[in-house]
Amino acid sequence: MKNVQWIVTFLEAQAAELGASTNTQEAYARDLRDFNDWGKARGLSFETVARENIEDYLIFCEAQGLAQATRARRLSAIKQLYRFAFEEGWRSENPAIQIKGPGRAKRLPKTLEVKDVDALLNAARNQGRTESDRLRNTCLMELLYATGMRVTELVSLPVSAARGDPQMLLVMGKGSKERMVPLSPPARDALAAWLISRDEAEANARSKGKPASKFLFPTRSKQGHITRHRFYALIKELAVAGGVSPAKVTPHTLRHAFATHLLANGADLRVIQTLLGHADLATTEIYTHVLDERLRDLVTSHHPLAKTSGKPS
Repeated sequence: MKNVQWIVTFLEAQAAELGASTNTQEAYARDLRDFNDWGKARGLSFETVARENIEDYLIFCEAQGLAQATRARRLSAIKQLYRFAFEEGWRSENPAIQIKGPGRAKRLPKTLEVKDVDALLNAARNQGRTESDRLRNTCLMELLYATGMRVTELVSLPVSAARGDPQMLLVMGKGSKERMVPLSPPARDALAAWLISRDEAEANARSKGKPASKFLFPTRSKQGHITRHRFYALIKELAVAGGVSPAKVTPHTLRHAFATHLLANGADLRVIQTLLGHADLATTEIYTHVLDERLRDLVTSHHPLAKTSGKPS
């Protein structure tokens, strides 16, 4: 079986059996194509690759200056491919099973201060060529900050989820896992205002013979909704308009801001795990630095010895 066919069959199985998202499949495909190109240049095929070949590839990736996280992700893709190949009987052994990767550096996630988020929300209310654009931008930003959704979850929301002035939204997350996220009053107001404008535009489009869209944020893109790339560009535009450094602002930093600000105001870590859609609490524990700061402030503010200065008499 040729390498390309291995990759295609593996990706199809990931989508069918595990509900892997399009973004996940694309990431696997990129990583496996790179491994394939490296092996092809050395006369190797997926059927003949040995453990030492995979280790050589990882050394090659490091020499290319690839980040630790990127190398870990590539090894993960290779491991999953060979686990699948072994289970399918394409290989009699799994050459990747005992390889330990570089791991992932535990870095604190970049986040935003409350004043930065306020500046972005104010910019969203004023940025856009038309009133409809401004209502859409406001709705996108309010929903993102109110729920901590992943950007893919946000842009692909079905309009049916937003009907009836909901206090919570049903979100389809990674692995086709559903979760409920509550909406803040400002987010509900922004959603209601955007729905009126959206539905008017949709009614006008249908009168011209165009099909109705099932998405909350419809566009004429191939996907039928605002794309991740367009939203990424939009959030950078809002950062410039709001006087916030664009380097600090991505959809993911707003997701982190959502979690950080909730924790700083007393939310439980397991609640944050549920709202973010993390399968493992260990993933959410990157935010424990917020809890450490809160405990330190608590001791500084309330412990009797912390309020005394100098040596005791």
